[in-house]
Amino acid sequence: METRLDIHVRTAVLDGKPFSDAGAYEKIAGTMHFAIDPDHPLHRQITDIDAVQKNLNGRVEFSADFHLLKPADARKGNGRLLLDVPNRGRKVALGMFNSTQRVPDPKTPADFGNGFLMRQGYTVAWIGWQPDVPRVDGLMALDVPRAIGVTGFIRCELRPNTRVDTLPLADRYHVPNATVDLDDPHARLTVREHAGAAAVEVPRTAWRFSDPGHITLIGGFKPGSIYHAVYRSANPQLVGLGFLAVRDTAAWLRWGSAASGNPCADALQRAYLFGVSQSGRFLRQMLFLGLDEDEQGRIVFDGVMPHVAGGRRGEFNLRLGQPSLNAIESVGSLPPHNDEGVFKRLRQRGRVPRILATNTAAEYWRGDGSLIHTDSDGRSDAEPADFVRTYLFAGTQHTPGALPPLSADPNTGSRGYHRFNVVDYAPLLRAALVNLDRWVSDSVEPPPSAFPRIAEGTAVEAESLGAFFRALPAMRFPDRVERPVRLDFGPDIDRGIAAYPPAPGAPYRSYVSSIDADGNELAGIRPPELAAPLSTYTGWNPRHPDQGAPGDLMSMMGSTSPFQLTRAARERTGDPRLSIAERYLSRAAYLERVRETTRKLIAARHVLAEDLEAIIDRAGRLWDWVHAT
Repeated sequence: METRLDIHVRTAVLDGKPFSDAGAYEKIAGTMHFAIDPDHPLHRQITDIDAVQKNLNGRVEFSADFHLLKPADARKGNGRLLLDVPNRGRKVALGMFNSTQRVPDPKTPADFGNGFLMRQGYTVAWIGWQPDVPRVDGLMALDVPRAIGVTGFIRCELRPNTRVDTLPLADRYHVPNATVDLDDPHARLTVREHAGAAAVEVPRTAWRFSDPGHITLIGGFKPGSIYHAVYRSANPQLVGLGFLAVRDTAAWLRWGSAASGNPCADALQRAYLFGVSQSGRFLRQMLFLGLDEDEQGRIVFDGVMPHVAGGRRGEFNLRLGQPSLNAIESVGSLPPHNDEGVFKRLRQRGRVPRILATNTAAEYWRGDGSLIHTDSDGRSDAEPADFVRTYLFAGTQHTPGALPPLSADPNTGSRGYHRFNVVDYAPLLRAALVNLDRWVSDSVEPPPSAFPRIAEGTAVEAESLGAFFRALPAMRFPDRVERPVRLDFGPDIDRGIAAYPPAPGAPYRSYVSSIDADGNELAGIRPPELAAPLSTYTGWNPRHPDQGAPGDLMSMMGSTSPFQLTRAARERTGDPRLSIAERYLSRAAYLERVRETTRKLIAARHVLAEDLEAIIDRAGRLWDWVHAT
C-alpha cells in the first residue's frame, strides 16, 4: 500500500488549553491519498476492482477527507488511536463519548463536551469512506474511480414524511446514482402503504424521472408509504474501496514513518475502530471480509466497537451500492448475522481483534438485534465468540436520549406518536471503551455479555408485550413489528451484483427483551433510569399520524411514558404502574436510590466512577421534568 497525507490545516485546539494530564491538543485536517495493489488476495473481494483504471505502477488510486485530533505532546497521550468511521459523512465519536452535540469541525469548549476522549489521551481520527456523501456542511467524503462502461440495476427506497411531488433517488442528502435513460421502459416503481402491505406497481405513466437523479410522481408521494424505484445506472463508483481507506489510514498513522509525513509516527501502540449505526454495520462487513488486515499481513485494529449495528450489514461492496441505504429489505439484511458466520474468516485466520458490540432496544424492535446471538432458525441462543462481548443497553433508543426529549428526529425530521426516549446511555459507552482498552492492553476480561436469552426466558417475541402496553393510558402499541426476511438477490450476489427485485422468503424469527412490572426491559445492562425508574422507557415509538402509516414503528427512536405522580392520579387513569409518590418519599430519596444503583453499576464495571455525580445531576433534572409535564 502507498499512503500519504496532504495537510491543509494544522492548528492548536482551544488555543492550547490543556485537557487534564493529556495536555494540549492539536487539529490536523487534509486529504489522504491511497494506492493499493488490486491483485492482492484480500483486494480481489472488492467488487469491480478489475474494471477501473490503474496508475503506471499498476495500482488503484483514491483519496479521502481526513481529520485528526492528537495530543500536542505525544508523551502525554495514551498511545491509543480511536478511528471513528464517519456516519453519513458526520463525525460521531465526540458526540457519543464526550456527551456533546455533533459538529463538523469542533472548535469551541462546548464542542468537546466533557472532554472524556481528550482527558484519556486518545488520538482521534476520521477518514471519509463514502463516495455518495456530498462535500457540503463539513461532511467527509471519499473519491474513488469508476468502473467505466459497467451498467446494472439499482433499487432505491423512498419513504417521505410529507406529501411531495419529487424526491431524490437517494437517502436524504446523499448523491444519487443517476439513471441512464429518463424514458427507460424497464424502470419500475412500486409502493406499499405500510410495512405489512403488499407492493403494488405504480403505472409507468404515473411517474417520471424529472432529471437523472430525481423522480416525480403525479399527485405526489403519500406520507408514510414505502416506495421502491428500480432502474438502470452506469459507471459505478467502487464503494468497496471505503474499507481500504479506513484500514490504510489507521495502518499509516500507526506504523508510518515521520519521513513519510506521519504526524503520529512512533506515538501509537494500539488502534481501536469505532462505528455507529450505518458505520457500525460497515464495521461488521469489514470484519466479515477480513479487511482489518493490511497488504503486509498486519492486523491493523486491536479492538473494534460496532455500536447500534444490530445484525445487519449494508451495500458497502455492491455494484452501484448505496452505502447510505437504511432499508430492512435489502442486501444489508442478508446472512450471516451471528458471530459464527460474521467472524468465520477471522477464526480461520487465527488472529482476531477484540470486539465489543453494543446495541439498544431500538435494534431489537427493528427486528435484527437478536439475530446476532441466536441460531439461523431463531430457536436457540448462540453465544458470542470468546473474543467478543455483546451488550444490550436496556430500555434505550438508537441515539442517547435528550432531556427534555426532542420532538422530532434531528436526522430525518420524522415525529413519533409518543415523547422520545430520554435515557442517556453515554456513561455505559464510555465504560465499554475503557473495558475494551483494558482487555486489549492488560488482558483484563470485560464483564460478561448481557442480552436477552431464549434459555432464560428473557428473549420474547415483541407482539407478546402488546397487552401490557395497550393497558397504559395514552400509550399506542405498534400495529406491526417488521422483521428482516430471507431474500434471494440472484446467483451473482457473492460477487457484489444484485438482481432486483429480490425473491422474498420467510421472515427471520427475532426477539426483544422481556419486561418488568413497569414495562422496563429486564435483559442486558439496565442503566440508572431503569434501575430507579420514573417512567417506562422503550426502544420503539409508532409513527406520528400526520406523517402517515401510524401503525408502523418510526425508525430508531424510542418512547418515554412517565408514571403518574400520585396514587390518586394512577387510580383515576387506570394506570397499572405504581405512582412516583408510592415509590419515593421525596426528590432526595429518589436521588439516593439513583446513587445506590449507579454505585452497583460502577462495581460491575458498566459505569465509570467519574460519571457518578453527572448521573445524579441528570437524574435531578429528569425528576424535575417529569413533575413539570
